[in-house]
Amino acid sequence: MRLIHTADWHLGQSLHGFERRYEQQCFLNWLLATLVDKQADALIIAGDIFDTANPSAVAQQQLYQFLTAARASLPHLNTVLIAGNHDSPARLEAPRPFLQLLDAVVSGQVWRLPNGQHDLASLVVPLKDRTGAVAAWCLAVPFLRPADLPKVTSEQDAFLAGVEAVYAQTLAIAQSQATDQQAIIALGHCYLQGGAASQDSERRIVIGNSEALPASIFSPALTYVALGHLHLAQNVGQADWIRYAGSPLPMSFAETQYPHQVLCVDLAGSRLAAVESVRIPRFVELLRVPAKPAPLDQVVAALQALELAALPETEQPYLEVRVQLTAPEPGLRQRIEDALKDKPVRLAKIETRYLRTEGDENELAPLSLEDLAELDPLHLLTELYQQKYATDLPSELSQAFHQLLQETQLEAV
Repeated sequence: MRLIHTADWHLGQSLHGFERRYEQQCFLNWLLATLVDKQADALIIAGDIFDTANPSAVAQQQLYQFLTAARASLPHLNTVLIAGNHDSPARLEAPRPFLQLLDAVVSGQVWRLPNGQHDLASLVVPLKDRTGAVAAWCLAVPFLRPADLPKVTSEQDAFLAGVEAVYAQTLAIAQSQATDQQAIIALGHCYLQGGAASQDSERRIVIGNSEALPASIFSPALTYVALGHLHLAQNVGQADWIRYAGSPLPMSFAETQYPHQVLCVDLAGSRLAAVESVRIPRFVELLRVPAKPAPLDQVVAALQALELAALPETEQPYLEVRVQLTAPEPGLRQRIEDALKDKPVRLAKIETRYLRTEGDENELAPLSLEDLAELDPLHLLTELYQQKYATDLPSELSQAFHQLLQETQLEAV
């Protein structure tokens, strides 16, 4: 059986005010062609299908038109998609009866049975080959919130214990139904320890007292684990069978060098036969000029020297201009806009950095509100406490801050 693993589409996302419908549609068209070219049996989408919990009508149309076209092109195709932390579980699951007609299973949350128990059996999904026979089983576990978790008596963090219980129990259900020749794969949308995160565009997930889960939550009995949330395509540690597909498009300028891809996963019975990275073309370029912040005169000269091909506006590159300053520059934007006059490029961001007044004069410190938003709140609290009281942040204060941050983030997703 052949699976295509992808994640973090973020349909409807805009980049510093520029809508990206063109690029997102280009990706969906490319993915459809790739599914046909690879003759995939199943498509696995590991969360963050939309960029917000209330996606636009256009973003929703893109998803459903793609799923319809994929099914028409590959009548045997199974599709499994789970909610990520950006998705609204209820909104994602609303068209479930219609998606079932396309052999598309959507998992937004863990439902409860009439007796109050979590319905984990509904997360275990059969995957069929082109003959209609069950060839593998899928644990369609969405992004897990505290309400999704069974209560577990454990000395470890309650959230971690609950996540482990969900995967252990769904695996046991799948094993009770699978034959020796049927693989079991798991989906997840989470941050695993050791994963490389993009601080510019990935919403921090802090639940319980930890933002990163151990890879040990996934049993070696699983054939493959298809993950979403981290935008950099990567496997976890030395485990080739636990992988993040990564985002199909760069979600910020920090991701311009990411190897955007989907993963082509071949199963041979219950065994993982091969995993192939299929690179996604860059449909619209993201430029950072200069490569590192430089004085304004140098930046203006570099912008004036830019040679760009004439393209329609929807295909023009996005530009981040990076300026090093020693004092406020009132005419900064005007000088940059004048240097870019009549150039086929979209000015998305001006990054300004000031030289430190103390310590190493060559070390740059962020000044803009966008840069401040990228910093770790707990790190800021720890540094401030050390500066004010000349001692480490007490553990009880750290835990209280974690809880406050958790409640704030859960209200935002």
